[in-house]
Amino acid sequence: MSFFLYMGKASAGALRLQGFNRKSGMSRTATAITTFILAIFFALSPMLVPNFGGFDPDQFPVPQNNPPVQPAGYAFAIWGIIYVWLVLGLGFGLWKRRDSGDWHAMRAALVPSLAVGTIWLAVANASPVWASVLIWAMLITALVALFRSPVQDRWFAALPVGLYAGWLTAASCVSLGLLAAGYGMLDQNTAAIVFTFLALVIASGVQNQLKRAPAYGIAVIWALVGIVVANLNQNVTVAALAAGGALAMVLPTYRAWRAAG
Repeated sequence: MSFFLYMGKASAGALRLQGFNRKSGMSRTATAITTFILAIFFALSPMLVPNFGGFDPDQFPVPQNNPPVQPAGYAFAIWGIIYVWLVLGLGFGLWKRRDSGDWHAMRAALVPSLAVGTIWLAVANASPVWASVLIWAMLITALVALFRSPVQDRWFAALPVGLYAGWLTAASCVSLGLLAAGYGMLDQNTAAIVFTFLALVIASGVQNQLKRAPAYGIAVIWALVGIVVANLNQNVTVAALAAGGALAMVLPTYRAWRAAG
């Protein structure tokens, strides 16, 4: 609960960051340029690690073949939208809002998330454990950025960042589920149930507290539907949990959409 209270206060706290450029050596313009460049490198990172198609089952002591915690393969196509939308949104911000205090507050948190994201695929090829640590770092900083995102310019700021943070919420919990099953702490089915539920708890708390940026909830629903599809013929319990979670996310996501006007 304290996590969500902190997130709810993040937007108000962002105003205090307006003097950040005077206290640090990095101006708002420099931060805007850095964030935009990182978004480009982040979008290009799959080209630098072209053979990555998810964790290899044999990267774990207990091989993870068809793990039920993982969405169906098609669901990962959302990354294409995330990459393009972040580049376009941050490009707009650099062009039109480079000196905006509201945008700067968001960018200050987004910089570390995107910086880690540029190397994540390479790390994931080498170590699922470190990849899990890094994706949680990406998620936490992305959530801070989302809560600090400006209310105005939502199509260029809150919505693309929300889509990014929403998918990271699901992906971070998937990574823990893979580790728990892959290192023998839980069986695959139990890991899928535990960490799908964790994703739902985090996502519902964030969307209800945020009350805007419905792209966040849409990304989570997309991931949960992907889990349903992956488990329809192999694990009815996990599929039912994911389906129920997706339905539970519809209302707060719809409310966020209505609130955005």
